[in-house]
Amino acid sequence: MENKNELPQENPFQNAVKSIPEIKDGYCHGLQALGQNAQKVKFKDSKKLNGSIDIDKSTIALYPEANRWDYAIGYDGKAYFLEIHPANTSDVTTVIEKAKWLENWLATKATELKHIAAHPIYYWIPSGKYNILPNSPQYRKLAQSKIQLKNILKLPL
Repeated sequence: MENKNELPQENPFQNAVKSIPEIKDGYCHGLQALGQNAQKVKFKDSKKLNGSIDIDKSTIALYPEANRWDYAIGYDGKAYFLEIHPANTSDVTTVIEKAKWLENWLATKATELKHIAAHPIYYWIPSGKYNILPNSPQYRKLAQSKIQLKNILKLPL
């Protein structure tokens, strides 16, 4: 059995992921959890990248009917939460539901990740074209839900 005290102390993100029973086996080094979506994340210092987790894949068996959030990335001791999803106005409600699921999950099952969250903002990275205008009602709904649309997530922010 793994002892929490044996985890590397210099990586708060890895420690947080490994301490959450629902996702502890899903921790990946670098951006490996994102697969081909890793190209949608850029960072200044690769030494500050603390790993990644595919939350969706790690929790699908537990929450098969839920709109689960996609990923968390650790960078410089903080957790960043991103969703890779088509960005049409018709997708806004789905992504907001995913963010609500994530907020509830962080508050009830993954408090260790919540404690190292970079901000109370979630990032939606379009998987294709970006079709939501900044002055649209849908864009305002996203802002009210603490979701920012970014073509590429650049860390640090």
